Amino acid sequence: MHLELTSISRCSTMVIMEVPTISCASLHGLLEGDARGCLVLDCRSFLSFNSSHISGSTNVRFSTIVRRRARGALGLEHIALNEETRNRLLSGEYQSVVLLDDRSTDFGQVKKDATLMLAVTALCRNPCGVCLFLLNGGFEKFSSQYPEMCTKPCPPQGLSLSLSSRQPESADSTSSPCNTPLYDQGGPVEILPFLYLGSAYHASRKDMLDMLGITALINVSANCPNHFEDSFLYKSIPVEDNHKADISSWFNEAIEFIGEHAQNKYTNSFFTQQNVGADHSCCHSVC
Repeated sequence: MHLELTSISRCSTMVIMEVPTISCASLHGLLEGDARGCLVLDCRSFLSFNSSHISGSTNVRFSTIVRRRARGALGLEHIALNEETRNRLLSGEYQSVVLLDDRSTDFGQVKKDATLMLAVTALCRNPCGVCLFLLNGGFEKFSSQYPEMCTKPCPPQGLSLSLSSRQPESADSTSSPCNTPLYDQGGPVEILPFLYLGSAYHASRKDMLDMLGITALINVSANCPNHFEDSFLYKSIPVEDNHKADISSWFNEAIEFIGEHAQNKYTNSFFTQQNVGADHSCCHSVC
């Protein structure tokens, strides 16, 4: 297969419009031929990616906090959260990087502040010797043409159901319920490359935790269970969910826990919140 490639190693200030598109058929050919040489970066939302994605692809997402802290200077650590993937990218093991969103056919359709555009900018700023492409038609087109190359969509679940009636797979069905408010159904928020902020619902989804590379959780809640103690390390901080609770008194203990396990090569931290009110949350933390 012959593809006209544009290398991003030569110019950190490359004009975005120079990045070529790649057809769904060409991407299919790359993945069928040498999948290890092609890195697929899915720039859709966490929930869309979690619902269904191209097998082997990596989800790229920049939280508002990360965007604000970086001030546009996002690095590869924000694109490839997995250390092995990032090292392979830096060492030149990937020949091509394909970015995709929901349905864009060219970069003229991509907003300047979109995750995909920020990812392109970060890749251009960090020369890796790879060839960069935009998938023509995005995930919608690729999944319609090659459904066998994508993970199966998760069945939709009603947002009105609480965790008490929707226990996640392998979670202890005898544990006390933790209700999650309707507004708290998005994906976890990345605070740092190894630290996430989420909810009791996120902490109950082993598939989400595994996909993020989570290894440990801090449960800052008086009544929310540790669902997967056989799979993750937990730290419990029993804080009541009310405005009088003094969560600050636990900060040092939580920070020490995260620091200790970060030194032991735990790559991700996950900080979730289970709350009835929005102002004061009962929290889970995951490393």
